[in-house]
Amino acid sequence: MNSLLVAVVALACLLAGALLGMALRARLPEHNLGQDTTDVIKLAAGFMATLAALILGLLIFSANADRRTVESDLNAALASAALLDRDLAAYGQETQEARELLRHFLVRRFQARWPGDDFGPQEPAAAPNRDELVEMEQRILRLAPRDDAQKWFQSQALQLAVGLALARRLLTFRLAGISLPMPTLIALIVWITTIFTSFGLFVKINPTVIVALFVSALSVAVAFFLILDLNSPFTGLIHISSAPAHAILEVLDK
Repeated sequence: MNSLLVAVVALACLLAGALLGMALRARLPEHNLGQDTTDVIKLAAGFMATLAALILGLLIFSANADRRTVESDLNAALASAALLDRDLAAYGQETQEARELLRHFLVRRFQARWPGDDFGPQEPAAAPNRDELVEMEQRILRLAPRDDAQKWFQSQALQLAVGLALARRLLTFRLAGISLPMPTLIALIVWITTIFTSFGLFVKINPTVIVALFVSALSVAVAFFLILDLNSPFTGLIHISSAPAHAILEVLDK
């Protein structure tokens, strides 16, 4: 979902709602805009505006919390990958193929998450039924330790490989579960557009009113942009940095 496009659509809807309210004011009989009616509409609009502000704030907080969780899980997975490579290297030259599998797996993932970054030669797409982490675990299991030190490094490598596979699944599930449902988005835009329509009922059009309503609508549109952009941790303007990914590749190349 394009966060900038949604923000522009929201801005257009809110401004259209305000202009509709001004147009309705010009057409409504004066007795429909009496003091009692105005007070009731202002109370209703204030109540709706408070609820809308609360919901927008909670959505921004939730989206930011989800983004931070994804970033934390990613960093934990990268740390596990670095430790796994270290233990494989400490085992001996017999683990070179397993280390190569690990590097190819990470580069392919990085290139998919940050397509605009340079992670070296483009990795070909993996076969549908191929799982490089499973292959790496099988290679580690086939190792024949010659002493207690190699047995220890083998067991540690297996634990880290399983942890890395688990982290990959958790990250996939988290990314699939943080999208904002379209009905919720549409309902919020319609709701806040109604509030802006009520604003237009109380004023006659003039430059000051137009500027005030535009700034308010822009603020709401920015809130929608933040919610959607934060809900896409690896794309958009507020995306997770690829610096840790580049750092771990430097570690693996040593």
